Amino acid sequence: MDDQRAAPPAKTPRRGFRADVVTDIVGYRLRRAQIAIFQEFTARFADHDLRPAEYSALALIEANPGSKQIEIAKALGIKRANFVALINGIEARGLIERRLPPDDRRSQALFLTPLGIETMRVLNAAQAEFEAHCVKKLGGPAARDQLMDLLSRLLDDAE
Repeated sequence: MDDQRAAPPAKTPRRGFRADVVTDIVGYRLRRAQIAIFQEFTARFADHDLRPAEYSALALIEANPGSKQIEIAKALGIKRANFVALINGIEARGLIERRLPPDDRRSQALFLTPLGIETMRVLNAAQAEFEAHCVKKLGGPAARDQLMDLLSRLLDDAE
């Protein structure tokens, strides 16, 4: 009886692992940078139990008191259903309140509570420190401005 087993494939020498097939892709690099920034944000804001989207919503409400939920959601690029859950969580923590605007009884205006105002004072200081850290890593304000311009070019196509 002949042994009909297939011969093992010839071994080719491994030339080294090539990650550049993905690391040189703009979208991949952006996603990795976003993950790194979010991880750093989470670490820096751990004492506040706050996610980036929650801080962003609070910052927009602070800068635009009385804005409608839909305006804040649109500015953040968050779907309405997801935004309602996010706002519900922030409201449950006593940081914001919803009020019916006198000119539109179908929507709700968002305002910081006194606790929200005090919390934002602390959060804004932490965010300013984090932003300064990021700008330094980029190489200074000019590099930050260049990055922001380049990112805006990518967003222009998406919006």
